[in-house]
Amino acid sequence: MCASPQASAAIVHVALYAVTPQCVSADETLAELRSYATARGWQVADAVTDHGPLDQSTGPRPGWTLVRKAADEQRIDGLVVPAFTHIAYRWSEWDTARSWLLRRGLFVIATDPGEPAEVRAGLEPEPWV
Repeated sequence: MCASPQASAAIVHVALYAVTPQCVSADETLAELRSYATARGWQVADAVTDHGPLDQSTGPRPGWTLVRKAADEQRIDGLVVPAFTHIAYRWSEWDTARSWLLRRGLFVIATDPGEPAEVRAGLEPEPWV
């Protein structure tokens, strides 16, 4: 009699990351990201926010520094963000961030990539150069 081996699913660990305005609590945004992740069976390793405008460089963002540390320590397999602009608003910065993420084998899921971030942030889109 052959016993069929049970498939052991790998556990996927993700970090939740969002940038919110100073006057807005990040709790609702993180709850939405957490719901998205847990609905897919992913474990949330970190839930991090930064406050400020989306068009700010990621360099001075303390939350983004924590996400990078989690990635460097291989504690996460991917990121869940409201929109890709939460990682980088400008194309050149996104290209750099994307390359960094790919080198570490991380995936990024934007839960609402169709929502124009510039509307939420009160910013005008930057022209593609």
